[in-house]
Amino acid sequence: ITTLRYTLNPNGGGETVVFSFVDLDGDGGMEPTIQGGTLLADQSYMGSLELLNQSESPEEDITEEIEEEDLEHQFFFETDIAGLSISYADMDSEGNPLGLATTIQTGSAGSGELTVILRHEPNKSGQGVSDGDITNAGGETDIEVTFSVEVQ
Repeated sequence: ITTLRYTLNPNGGGETVVFSFVDLDGDGGMEPTIQGGTLLADQSYMGSLELLNQSESPEEDITEEIEEEDLEHQFFFETDIAGLSISYADMDSEGNPLGLATTIQTGSAGSGELTVILRHEPNKSGQGVSDGDITNAGGETDIEVTFSVEVQ
């Protein structure tokens, strides 16, 4: 996975916000480019994740693979921003959270970080996992990206 885009569309209209991570040469080598963003206070957003391998030509859409292998994947979201909550808006074929689609609700103004983690083969029946708690998920991390976020 060389590229991760987290696109947030405000409910009711407004400016779309895109967080992005690009690391075309993989681990090591050049530093990745990470673009955070600014969200509006007291606003809800519909979020969608897109993952690509742009080191191949043509580029490979990893998002499709995650959708096809939904039982073997789950995204987790961690933040230190007070009042910011993230909810799953999609499920795998057995009704467990997946995380390619989310709803974000902001609270009052503030700033901090939002981390997006994709786990491969998590224990989706582990305690708290279906609520987005990664503690008992197990599995392997396919990608983990931390974005700087400002809420204003």
